[in-house]
Amino acid sequence: MARENDASAPGRADTPTADGILAAAVREQAPGAADIPLVARIAAGEAPREVFTVLALEQHQIITADRGSFRHLARRADGDPPVAAFFEAVAEGESMALGALSGLEETCGLDADALREHEPRAGCQAYPSYVARLALEAEPADVVIALTANFAAWGGCCATVAHALRGRYGFPDAACAFFDFFAEPAAELAVLAQAAVRHGLDASRVTPRLAHRYGRLLQEYELMFWTALAE
Repeated sequence: MARENDASAPGRADTPTADGILAAAVREQAPGAADIPLVARIAAGEAPREVFTVLALEQHQIITADRGSFRHLARRADGDPPVAAFFEAVAEGESMALGALSGLEETCGLDADALREHEPRAGCQAYPSYVARLALEAEPADVVIALTANFAAWGGCCATVAHALRGRYGFPDAACAFFDFFAEPAAELAVLAQAAVRHGLDASRVTPRLAHRYGRLLQEYELMFWTALAE
């Protein structure tokens, strides 16, 4: 069966490159300033402090779920080392993020019982549910593209929240560490993403149309996360 990415065949003038595909995905999936009203309210110091308690509770479950999904993707990509390396790094990053989240949990007065007994909001958990679906059935190289675009958007939101937590809400650095972690550009991860997509292109395992769809849906589910937090 012919692949949908036949434009990558050797000799074609319009042959896509890993850098070009990733840059286009980030550009096309970037949210507009009006897309996430809650982040704008946080930036202005107008959101209630309770939002950050719910955020910590929901993110604890999201990170744990995503880490399992990324590990599964790494196993599925076992025969494609550059792709597997990307997901191994992302899974390790989730473990680091979970550790960083503890500062926000402590600042919000959350203990192990509160984390365990929290009943999650469907709108917040739609994102990791879709990541799990991708982990089961999507081509891993396409998921690399989708996640790269989504991570860029999420990182921008985290940078805004981290700045507001310090300047508007007076939170200590420990409570901001989770957002600082995602706000910092991950140069090593970008290199791994490029290598993974390049390998996927060489192996004819990249379908830009599907990668774009996955990225669009991930971004829409992330918008649902912020909307559910505000409710």
